[in-house]
Amino acid sequence: MIPKELFQQIRRIEITTSRLVTDVFAGAYHSVFKGRGMEFDEVREYIPGDDVRTIDWNVTARTGVPHVKKYVEERELTVMILVDASASCRFGSVKTLKSKLAAELAAVLALAAVRNNDKVGLLIFTGEVEQLIPPRKGLRHVLRIIREILFFAPKGKGTNLSVALEYLHRVTSRRAVVFVISDFLLNDSAPKRSRASGPAEDLRRSLSIANKRHDLVAVTLNDPREQALPDCGLVELEDAETGKVLLVDSGDAALRVRFSAQAGERLKERTRLFLSAGMDHIDISTDVPFADELVKFFMKRRRRFR
Repeated sequence: MIPKELFQQIRRIEITTSRLVTDVFAGAYHSVFKGRGMEFDEVREYIPGDDVRTIDWNVTARTGVPHVKKYVEERELTVMILVDASASCRFGSVKTLKSKLAAELAAVLALAAVRNNDKVGLLIFTGEVEQLIPPRKGLRHVLRIIREILFFAPKGKGTNLSVALEYLHRVTSRRAVVFVISDFLLNDSAPKRSRASGPAEDLRRSLSIANKRHDLVAVTLNDPREQALPDCGLVELEDAETGKVLLVDSGDAALRVRFSAQAGERLKERTRLFLSAGMDHIDISTDVPFADELVKFFMKRRRRFR
């Protein structure tokens, strides 16, 4: 039984995201995510003006009348939404938690897909794959996806996107559009190895392989407190995934500068990671509406594919 409060959250997300999809995203989604190509439909008699390259010479020779092959766009897509449910995504310092923002983003992307008659599936991961909902069509299916993201109680706290991508390869038999919704924060407590075989390189390799098999898009979840530390005296900072606690003096101006510099370098490294994997990415933050960033992404991608 779904708690009343959660049902209201699902209903609110459905209403707000439905409006957003109707007003902004449905047409843009259709224009930037194409089907697998042109599929043979039928053979018909040649009409003056038809492209001679489409003439079916076998049928023409057999009937004695010129015939051409007719093709239609194979539009239907499979969309997979991968959602990071690790402990670091259950954080938010301004308007909303990153996990709740992930549910709203997934709702928009899923609704845009089903409005275009595409199938949508969900994969929730932490340090392992914790939930898989196979791709299907329909509004009821989208509501189930929203419910699972909001209601799901993950077992793990850590993050391992590589494991999730490997699992995706095993359960998908055709090319898909894959949205990975995550904060992409690497666990600094991982064993120290050489740069050529470290966590970032392992992830880059996994992303590159996945992007060759699928149309991979990273949707990054960010929060202002991850980029800048406020001046509020002594504070305890806890790593949500490892439980490690650090006492810092946020009143130290030099410390705040170092914190911001390290955060900036982490964002640059993340961008370099996506570029090296050859994939698109969308930066989303908990303190501003995400609609504008999605619109920018669709416009940029549309211009690139013209």
